[in-house]
Amino acid sequence: MNPRDLIHSLDEKACLALLSDWVKHKSYSETEGEKALVHHVVGQMKAMGIEAEAQAFDEGRRANAIGRWKGTGGGKSLLFNGHLDTNPATEGWTVDPWGGVVDDEFIYGIGVSNMKAGDAAYYCAVKTLIDAGVKLKGDVILTFVVGELQGGVGTVAAIRNGIRADYFVNSEPTDLQAVTMHACAFSFIIELTGNTRHLSKREQAVDAIMAACDLIPRLNAMTFSGAPSAEHESINRVHVGVVHGALGKELHEWRAPQVADYCKLKGSGRFAPGQTQEGALADMQRELSALEQRFPGLKASIRIEKKEGHQSMPAFEVAKDARIVKTVNAAYEAVRGEKQPTGAIKPPGFFGTDAGHLYAEAGMEGIVCGPGGRYNTMPDERVDIRDFLDMVRIYLLTILDICEVA
Repeated sequence: MNPRDLIHSLDEKACLALLSDWVKHKSYSETEGEKALVHHVVGQMKAMGIEAEAQAFDEGRRANAIGRWKGTGGGKSLLFNGHLDTNPATEGWTVDPWGGVVDDEFIYGIGVSNMKAGDAAYYCAVKTLIDAGVKLKGDVILTFVVGELQGGVGTVAAIRNGIRADYFVNSEPTDLQAVTMHACAFSFIIELTGNTRHLSKREQAVDAIMAACDLIPRLNAMTFSGAPSAEHESINRVHVGVVHGALGKELHEWRAPQVADYCKLKGSGRFAPGQTQEGALADMQRELSALEQRFPGLKASIRIEKKEGHQSMPAFEVAKDARIVKTVNAAYEAVRGEKQPTGAIKPPGFFGTDAGHLYAEAGMEGIVCGPGGRYNTMPDERVDIRDFLDMVRIYLLTILDICEVA
């Protein structure tokens, strides 16, 4: 069997039809639609002849679709990982978010980039090999999880249920680039407490809003101490996304002539492998102490925001010369005829992905590489058809190399 024959004879219409079918399922996170798509995918995996089940977690309220194409033995195993739950559709769409619309260039739909195109790509790679009569030595494990949008609770549940492989590919949207490092994410809350006066005596006040205006650009420009390398530091980032300022912690707005004495900021930070949340918080605390010096009488505090039912996403890293990286690089070059961009590539390097759990909790070696990204989480979310189909081909060659033909 010549692998090139398979990648050149790919049933492109069938692959696009499969992805379009999945887009038509409204699988918002933590809804019945999410569960319906899980069972739909399980049925499709069984229909193509592999072991599959809806693996329940969260006391039976949610489930992951898990499939295993068993090899004959003696080869390495490969796990693919992606999530089926999606963000909600927003205003501004010009096509039906659940229409599975395909034109000459793109396939459209809510969640098609994040990340049903990646999910469908590895499903189609396996189906293409099965339809061609290929037998492998190693197992291929397909994990279609939910709960990524709650910090990866579905993947954590799968890991704790014993899901493992020698290598993994997480198919989050990277525009087919090989991401070998991404940051750990954390959310924070900062409270600034000043001292109010009427505007006539503004000079005597400690203005919490003015302090926030001074602080926010400094936070947004931060990197953290202790980065192992410049590449690690390059995926450090802080962003303040929520600001509320008014009178008192109740945020009274009806007395605008008074200077605001309270301001609450919420944001998110990113740090690299080798750095810690404790170190990041210490760096931010130093910034707050400096703010208190610039605004005498101001009190500034910071704490981590924790949400019930949410999991924190660890950082992820793999050596650029690791086998899985070199295999995906070679497959990309075979399909596209050029070197694959590889490293702590941004913006995916700022993402949180389930690769962090597979790396940190399961101790697995893997890579993040998937279709989509450019038009991610926006009105008329879409994926380039060429990127989707090339990703199927790259995954197919990756499977053949890692798992070996029997």
